[in-house]
Amino acid sequence: MISTSIKSRVHIISGLVLAVFIASHFANHALGIVSIDLMERGRRFAFNVLWRSWPGTVLLYGAVLAHFLLALDALWRKRSLRMPVSEAIKIGFGLSLPLLIGEHVIGTRLEYALSGFVRGYPEVLRSIGSSTFVTAQFVVAVIVVWTHGCLGLWFWLRGRAWFQRFAPLFHMLAVILPLLALTGMFSGMRWASAMPSTPNDVPALPFDTLAMIKSSFLIGYVVLIGVIILLKFRPNRTLVRIRYPGGKVVAVDPGTSVLEASRAAGIPHVAVCGGKGRCSTCRVRVMEGLDGQPDPEGRERSTLKSISAARDVRLACQLRPVHDLTVAPLVDAGAVPQVIRPAQDSAAGQERMVAALFCDLRGFTQLSERKLPYDVVFLLNRYFATVGEAVASAGGSVDKFIGDGVIALFGLETDLPLACRQALHAAVKLGEGIEELNAAFRAELDTPLRIAIGLHAGPAIVGQMGHGKVFSLTAIGDTMNTASRLEGLAKQRDAQLAVSDDVVAISGIALPHHQSEPIEIRGRRATLETWIVPDVAELTAALAAPAEVKASA
Repeated sequence: MISTSIKSRVHIISGLVLAVFIASHFANHALGIVSIDLMERGRRFAFNVLWRSWPGTVLLYGAVLAHFLLALDALWRKRSLRMPVSEAIKIGFGLSLPLLIGEHVIGTRLEYALSGFVRGYPEVLRSIGSSTFVTAQFVVAVIVVWTHGCLGLWFWLRGRAWFQRFAPLFHMLAVILPLLALTGMFSGMRWASAMPSTPNDVPALPFDTLAMIKSSFLIGYVVLIGVIILLKFRPNRTLVRIRYPGGKVVAVDPGTSVLEASRAAGIPHVAVCGGKGRCSTCRVRVMEGLDGQPDPEGRERSTLKSISAARDVRLACQLRPVHDLTVAPLVDAGAVPQVIRPAQDSAAGQERMVAALFCDLRGFTQLSERKLPYDVVFLLNRYFATVGEAVASAGGSVDKFIGDGVIALFGLETDLPLACRQALHAAVKLGEGIEELNAAFRAELDTPLRIAIGLHAGPAIVGQMGHGKVFSLTAIGDTMNTASRLEGLAKQRDAQLAVSDDVVAISGIALPHHQSEPIEIRGRRATLETWIVPDVAELTAALAAPAEVKASA
């Protein structure tokens, strides 16, 4: 039996091959905006040289066959049609494609394979424009195949940290390319209709032969899908029974995931990543029947390892039981109704490389005890405005305000080296802003305001977190914890900044007048090389110099 991880890789690779083929096909269609002759020249290169060569033909047909077989396998493994709308559209459009483009493929590819006859754009365009029905079928096919491909790419890429930065470019291409393709085809049809007919307008194969092949293909495909559905829901088949807390039992086919079983039975089950194995929110404890079940592999194994899960804990979206078992979901769906359905884009947790800045006012508790409440609020708001302006001007975003502390993130829309430099720039601007506040409130402050800043960089889980109407984009993880510890270390050392060597190295700055030292950070097993900077103004010269990012970073 082929493992799920291998199926996933083959599905992605075959989908990418088909996406490249379709994109090149559409780009060639778009050349019809200029002239039909340019379409022909593009076709001779893109199809005769690339896709009709032996390597191109094997690659293309192999991708089509693999993608089709995996689609049938996914259809067979589905217990229920309950699924997110976007997934239903992707599957429905994928199954409809053979019905929409089968005739076009048979009339071009199969005819070429059987007779060696190649029909050019003029002949194909005149055939498409021969009737309103054929033209409408072509337009629908373009929309369906492109939507199916875009949804497939979105499902695959939406969890990648870099995707959010390039998403606008993908969205633009997703809209522009099919519009250009349709415009080019209609323009080409106008050119072709003005050209005289040629002997190539008549297919090399007899009409009866082509009609028989087309009707046989369509009937065979419909029968195949029908047989799969009939066998899938046939009575008296062997079923796996999944028992849930409370005594509810769901009977499913072997190979159906526990998450699919929950959805089919209407049992609330959290799955923030949409059931892709990229989070652990759907995890269940297998109370009975674990022995003999498929072992965790690939994505599930790495996810469970990252949370140090016990042996009897599995991901519901990846566990496909082969015999009866009893499970108990470990994340209460009733407590987090917002994430029962798959979260979208930034709402779902994503691992990103970020630079985290923690800043705190030193001695503010004692200062606030000697001032009127309204004066404290006014001063804090001025301080928060100073921090917010410093962070925003450097290119970061404020995560949250906690008491007199501030958490800021850098790298949500940039790469990590730039994020580290932005965080250091923000630290310098914070120092300057505090000096300005001290000058403005000199008459009202017994002692000047002092800050302590902690900076660290690394991976963090970034997503929309909260409850009810109170949701905000925030980050969690070891990187955030370490930055917080460094801010506390800056207080202990009576310094304005404690920055990890990771930030300094990745940013590419040099600190010739400072030395790093290994520091024991609470919560970390190993020491962390850390730079202690008494005055953040000392970083101004270092940040003005060109960056030299260390290769070891």
